[in-house]
Amino acid sequence: MSQIRRRSLIKAGGVLAGAMSIGGLTATASASGSVFAHGIASGDPTPDGVVLWTRVTPGPDALPGSGIGASCAVDWEVAADEGFANVVARGSLITGAWRDHTVKVDVAGLPAEQWLWYRFRALGETSRTGRTRTAPTSDAPLQRLRVGVVSCSNWQAGHFAAYRHLAARGDLDAVLHLGDYLYEYAPGEYQARDVVVRPHDPPVEMTDLEHYRRRHAQYKTDPDLAELHASVPFVVTWDDHESANDAWSGGAENHTEGAEGSWADRRAASQRAYAEWMPVRYEPGGVLHRRLRFGALAELSMLDLRSYRSQQVATPLDPGIGDPARTITGDEQMRWLTGGLANSTAQWKLIGNPVMIAPVRFPSTLSIEERRAIGELTGTPEVEGLPYNVDQWDGYTADRDEVLGVLHERGITDTVFLTGDIHSAWAAELPFSPANYLEDRNSVGTELVCTSVTSDNLDDILRVPPRTASLAVEAAIRANNPHVKHLDFDSHGFSVLDVTAERVQMDWFALDDRTQPSTGAQRTVSFKVPAGSQQVHQVSEGIR
Repeated sequence: MSQIRRRSLIKAGGVLAGAMSIGGLTATASASGSVFAHGIASGDPTPDGVVLWTRVTPGPDALPGSGIGASCAVDWEVAADEGFANVVARGSLITGAWRDHTVKVDVAGLPAEQWLWYRFRALGETSRTGRTRTAPTSDAPLQRLRVGVVSCSNWQAGHFAAYRHLAARGDLDAVLHLGDYLYEYAPGEYQARDVVVRPHDPPVEMTDLEHYRRRHAQYKTDPDLAELHASVPFVVTWDDHESANDAWSGGAENHTEGAEGSWADRRAASQRAYAEWMPVRYEPGGVLHRRLRFGALAELSMLDLRSYRSQQVATPLDPGIGDPARTITGDEQMRWLTGGLANSTAQWKLIGNPVMIAPVRFPSTLSIEERRAIGELTGTPEVEGLPYNVDQWDGYTADRDEVLGVLHERGITDTVFLTGDIHSAWAAELPFSPANYLEDRNSVGTELVCTSVTSDNLDDILRVPPRTASLAVEAAIRANNPHVKHLDFDSHGFSVLDVTAERVQMDWFALDDRTQPSTGAQRTVSFKVPAGSQQVHQVSEGIR
């Protein structure tokens, strides 16, 4: 998503100077000298498998992104106990500079619905022990599914204490990361406040394979992220900042063709680094959208809303917003999504959704400063005092109508979109006909949106204390959009989603201070979706 728009002109001399500075830097990721300096991780659990990940550093010259360093053998093993007395799977492989010395193993043949422990060995060193969990079989009568939900984790804007709090819980089956796992900007960019808590490496905007690899490596050294990765499997998708701001199939707002190379090369580099550095069942040239099943209780469909989308329209007044030839999903992914919704035998249909699908119209009663700040937050220019986000499904209404139409026409119930991107918390119903919503509350699904882990939100952009100017803005937006039941423009933190046969409930947690690594976190609000209702309701008690 957009916040602070990129510079309109890139000076070739500045780009060259930045590129020349890279070679003289020592990446912080390998400073410890450890073979496993970037931690371990797991992801994409199935009933009989899970993806395991690590990165090895075979020598001081084998820095992330360097393209050099000796190849080496890596052993891995998975056990049913933390002491590894009962090893259930093991193997060995070779990694090297061709894949930045990363290791990714798609382990199969594991027992279903079970906590397991895993570790790696290389060059005489053993990694820390990680914990992961397989999914239940597709027809298992699962009683509960509990996942952490996060999005928009900007290294420069703060510390990742949200991950520490999630790791400390010990009650999660998985963590759902909905995009913007890392950011592409150079130090000091994409900041509303004049504060860089910790600068990015490399010290330039990432545009090529070396840049993307180094930035992934830097993020993997965060201790709280490392702890969470080692504690529970992740299920991830990308949004735009894993490549460049407001990306679409043929370019991005934050990409200057020629001065920053070709978009095709830049996107390929970002996707290759993502495949190498993330615990995800994805390889370059494949598809990222995929579906994971958690017994008879829930099915999780993870969307990719950047690879196939049409270019965003320039303004909210552009009639192209409703053009059925324009798409946010692409035709194949749309068929996959709607077919999965129509044919699912799971009770709850959960959608990992990188950008908001609920329709939102901003009222003209807001002040000029408030309207401009919302425009920066959503990345949409102000038009006649009514900015709204054409980078979301609001900019691709034909695709949204198709999805909501399938839910309405097929009578599909218990569909919940889980969303990131917009650096704010929302709980909303999805009206099939917004014009008639107040009359018959014709909701066909619901949407729960998590806050950012650290990325700037409305109070940061306005440079005011939390819960001051934003209260009036939130009230005005809710009044203008009655299907929106909750909105918090100010918090940074994480969410926890709890799924049972009776309801889905999300608790939102806000960090006390994103700039402090030891900061506390407080539950701010909880909403539930009762089974069969397609409605959200606030509840006083958090998940137990």
